[in-house]
Amino acid sequence: MKIKSIFMTIAIGAGLLGCSTGQESKGDKPAGKQPGEVIGKASVTIQDGRMTPEALYSFGRIGDVHVSPDKSQLLYQVTYVSIKQNKTNPELFIIAADGSKKKQLTVTNTRESNPQWIENGKRIAFLSDESGSPQIWTIHPDGGGMTQISNVEGGISGFRFSPDGKKILFYKDVKVATSAADRYPDLPQASGRIVDDLMYKHWDTWVENVPHPFVADLNKNKLSNIKDLLEGEPYESPMLPFGGIEQLAWSPDGKTIAYTCRKKTGREYAVSTNSDIYFYNVETGTTTNMTEGMAGYDTNPQFSPDGRYLAWQSMERDGYEADKNRLLAMNLSTGEKAYITEHFDYNTDAFIWNADNKSLFLIACVEAKTHIFSADLQTKEVKPVTQGVHDYTSVALGDGKLIATRQSMSQPTEIYSVDIASGNATELSFENKDILEQIKMGAVEERWIPTTDGKKMLTWVVYPPD
Repeated sequence: MKIKSIFMTIAIGAGLLGCSTGQESKGDKPAGKQPGEVIGKASVTIQDGRMTPEALYSFGRIGDVHVSPDKSQLLYQVTYVSIKQNKTNPELFIIAADGSKKKQLTVTNTRESNPQWIENGKRIAFLSDESGSPQIWTIHPDGGGMTQISNVEGGISGFRFSPDGKKILFYKDVKVATSAADRYPDLPQASGRIVDDLMYKHWDTWVENVPHPFVADLNKNKLSNIKDLLEGEPYESPMLPFGGIEQLAWSPDGKTIAYTCRKKTGREYAVSTNSDIYFYNVETGTTTNMTEGMAGYDTNPQFSPDGRYLAWQSMERDGYEADKNRLLAMNLSTGEKAYITEHFDYNTDAFIWNADNKSLFLIACVEAKTHIFSADLQTKEVKPVTQGVHDYTSVALGDGKLIATRQSMSQPTEIYSVDIASGNATELSFENKDILEQIKMGAVEERWIPTTDGKKMLTWVVYPPD
């Protein structure tokens, strides 16, 4: 599940600030320190326990946590900030599941992201832009043998290995719009844009390219037989502007790829939220709409471990962006759908399957606190797992426990081990311990205020540290 960790600042409401033409392996190389100043963990001395902008930017930002196949190690990303260089630099780390044996895998000037375990934990795959654009690389868990395995034109935005490791599902941008330069090649210096249809822009990004999913064979560290699942189609998958690899999924047997797509263009695309979950048969290349007739926003498919069910997030009504984000599941043998959170009056922000194939864990915001819940597939009973004045931002299955990321108004994102029965959490990463120990934090108080209509409104009071 793609949930990316966003660091919450101390004050309320504030925040930190083509197809491949041929692949080649660069050969094994250590992920060692490269020439030039590498942006990494800062050594900070706090004066009088006061939070300063410099201290705030010194926090390491944890994200993209993955549990090893044997549940003994955690792989994750930490992004560091350089005020001097006005840029960030993500690096990769490994830590034992009990929080010991922390090791930094990469120390580079380039950007490493999207890490994941492959070959049953014997190697790690990730994206790096060392060769000029984001490509797939691999590395040994001891930090050696960094090898490039893709050379896809324009770079790769995200990827997933098939369960057997023989294929790679990835997505990258493809051009779909005709630019002014295309229409008027005799005016190469023209900077104007010609807009004659929607949707021409998402927030601050012009829509000239859209992401397409691709599947490729992996042979001896090279990609071959690359296929565009949406070849010749003007649609996007993952969906703009926020969708990522979490909108694509392999079936456990590796025969099917589930992807999210809103197959509309122009004005219809601009006003509609009606997306669907599609199944792509890897062998035949045929596509099936699994949510046909469902009018709302269907996204983020996940197969159960045994492949019998598909779960996904779904909004019911077309065009209603604030609709309830429901958790649904489908029996793939019968086509029967179950509304798992029917009696749970909150949005499902993210979810994962439990190993038993009978239940799921979901993340939901209840009364301005985001927590982990368990949901039974058959009874549809949703129970809280965690509690407290903080926010859980991701969850994964560990060895009899959950591995989660958590943040609060007084602490940036860290990795925790969560006992499923009690909900007790134990911090594992301690990425920012040295900085937090120097800062005086004010108490945070939850306060409910009576409103004029006889209800209660939640407010937060953050007291000064002194």
